[in-house]
Amino acid sequence: MEHWHQRVFLTAALSLAALTGTAAKAETGTDLMSVIDPDIERRDVTPPDIDSEDFEVGPYVGLLAIQDFDADWVYGIRAAWHVSEDFFFEANYGQSQGDLTSFEKLSGGAPLFDDSERDYTFYDINIAWNALPGEIFLFGQRALKSDLYLVLGAGNTDFLGDNWFTVNIGAGYRLLLNDWLALRLDVRDHIFDRDTFGESEITHNVELATTLTYFF
Repeated sequence: MEHWHQRVFLTAALSLAALTGTAAKAETGTDLMSVIDPDIERRDVTPPDIDSEDFEVGPYVGLLAIQDFDADWVYGIRAAWHVSEDFFFEANYGQSQGDLTSFEKLSGGAPLFDDSERDYTFYDINIAWNALPGEIFLFGQRALKSDLYLVLGAGNTDFLGDNWFTVNIGAGYRLLLNDWLALRLDVRDHIFDRDTFGESEITHNVELATTLTYFF
């Protein structure tokens, strides 16, 4: 008798489960056993159109603060070769001019140097490291690639009628505006040993400039 009751309850439970599944399938149009639909519609993704060229070149302009002289405009050209994602070599050429020294302004006497001697011309070759590559977002929609880099190099400075071996260190920030144009901000310290005023002294000549470069 006990087995007969178990069969009745089991048959009723199975019948109820079958009716519930059939009703749910008829109502939703899907089989409850098919939880995941494998037919997924995929999006069309367009990768960013960024040139794979390794060279950039462009003019720059800024200010150069020459030690013992006033700051003046500096302008020139930069060229870089990106050997990898992390490092690039850079060559620079620039020109500026030194104003009157503090002594000349205070003494009121004859100038110590001719105008031609005050022309400040330099060139250098550097290696730079992209220390913090990343990107910035404009208006929450457009992302622009950026790099914060460190620079170290050496070159030559022609100033006050003599040539001085120069070491320069600095940092910069590059913002890629599109796939071929970039905006750069740089600060450099041009360091050389100068003995113009009778004794040797290490001078620091700080340059702050902005550059518009073209990738090719």
